[in-house]
Amino acid sequence: MVITLQPFAAEDIPRLASWIDSVPAMVQWAAGTFAYPVDEEQLSRHFALTQGKAPVLRMFRVMDADKGEVVGHIELGAIDRANRTCTLSRVLVRPGCRGGGIGTEMVRAVLRVAFGEMGLHRVELRVFSFNEPAIRCYERCGFRREGLLRDTRIVEGRYWSSCVMGILEDEWHDR
Repeated sequence: MVITLQPFAAEDIPRLASWIDSVPAMVQWAAGTFAYPVDEEQLSRHFALTQGKAPVLRMFRVMDADKGEVVGHIELGAIDRANRTCTLSRVLVRPGCRGGGIGTEMVRAVLRVAFGEMGLHRVELRVFSFNEPAIRCYERCGFRREGLLRDTRIVEGRYWSSCVMGILEDEWHDR
């Protein structure tokens, strides 16, 4: 499948809200940012961060170029232009489309934006340590594990730890 990134728009909010169907899904997708159930009001406030002259957030809908369907969502947040860094976050493949490599293509596409278009130096992310498929995806895209933050979230009575990963511009360009 060939994917393309398009800017996320206000009309995308209801669809995205419908994809977050449980507390664990919400925590994995947006730990600490949203409350369950994720609704249009919360997403509208988040979307507002994409506006203005120098937004701190870029949100993308991910399109199947052949079918013209939205198959995912991905963000570059905490954009720090002075230090040329950002955080890759809210990587979500539409239910029913998972497991086919779309996530890897999404991450590669957004890294082209980060390092190519935006001229950033570093992109980092946090992923829960049990999410091995996501960690393998990020490693395929060039991210390196940089550390483990133990017991960062409690979800349904159990603590989850977070793996910190990062990639630098020269590592991206060398790939």
